[in-house]
Amino acid sequence: MVRAARGPLAGFLLAAAGLALIPWLASPFQILFSTEILIFSLYALAFNLLFGITGLLSFGHSAYYGVGGYVAAFALVHGYTSLPGALALGMAAAALAGLLIGYFCVRLDEIYFAMLTLAFSQMLFAIAWQWTEVTGGSDGILGVPRPPLRFPGGTVALESAGAFYALVAVVVLGAALLLWAVVASPFGEALRAIRENPERAEFIGIPVRRYRLAAFVLSAAFAGLAGALVAPFGRTASPELLFWTKSAEPVLMSLLGGIRVFLGPVVGVVVYLWLRDLISSRLVDYWMLVMGGIVIALVLFFRGGIVGAALTWWRARPRETANDDTPRDERIDQVVRPHGGR
Repeated sequence: MVRAARGPLAGFLLAAAGLALIPWLASPFQILFSTEILIFSLYALAFNLLFGITGLLSFGHSAYYGVGGYVAAFALVHGYTSLPGALALGMAAAALAGLLIGYFCVRLDEIYFAMLTLAFSQMLFAIAWQWTEVTGGSDGILGVPRPPLRFPGGTVALESAGAFYALVAVVVLGAALLLWAVVASPFGEALRAIRENPERAEFIGIPVRRYRLAAFVLSAAFAGLAGALVAPFGRTASPELLFWTKSAEPVLMSLLGGIRVFLGPVVGVVVYLWLRDLISSRLVDYWMLVMGGIVIALVLFFRGGIVGAALTWWRARPRETANDDTPRDERIDQVVRPHGGR
């Protein structure tokens, strides 16, 4: 187990080193784009805990993304001066929403589960659109501030793109490590057993509904944290955060990258956002049509996602003869999957 943990730890340390270099090497636009990638990566990883690991397809994850964004924005606009506290409030509110909604949803399977999650998210969208006194209606909550981080020795301003990027990078890396720990734990193994065969999992003593609800709440909490980050990032929280299109994005990102590989959704986020910006800058009127065709082709020809296809290709190569008696494909798995992952 210690050996299996070295790969992921090395991968996270390498990622942290690479992220630390971005403010020094990138342009202001690239820093903003990197911040967006990080926030969507957390959103997609949170979604994939429910989809790829537990086997439950949610069409309504924008509910928790939006709740986190609105609660954090409301707190900051109304005088709450702690940004970490606002992020924690958004995460807690999303977890509570996940508990209430998940209590009803986890009783259903497959398409019925998916449609009920969509119905709840659209209900919250309608509330945000109509409850003008609290949510600002169609305009949303505008002018969300970025209060400085306060430490015993002083404060750190977050108004610049680089400073806010650094905060997002720390939060997202920490959250990703926590999600990794969940996926690699016995609890994560139980979730994969439920995904493969819920009837057999129930038969061997796993409380399927309770575990599904726990996964639902965890997924909602981390999606809410991503939404709480997006409010001060964009300086606003609007009903768009709760709309069904925001639920479709993590589905596409996860499928593009690979739902059975922990970091697959992160690769999907990078590819999706890069294609979106590239195509929309050249084909302003038809970018969604072109984007849809590319996504369809990738999903059809890379059934395991980009990372899954890369792993399949790697395994097909002849194995090396080396002093390390661990097969090469297993060593690669240790970097991108939790131990025991499928």
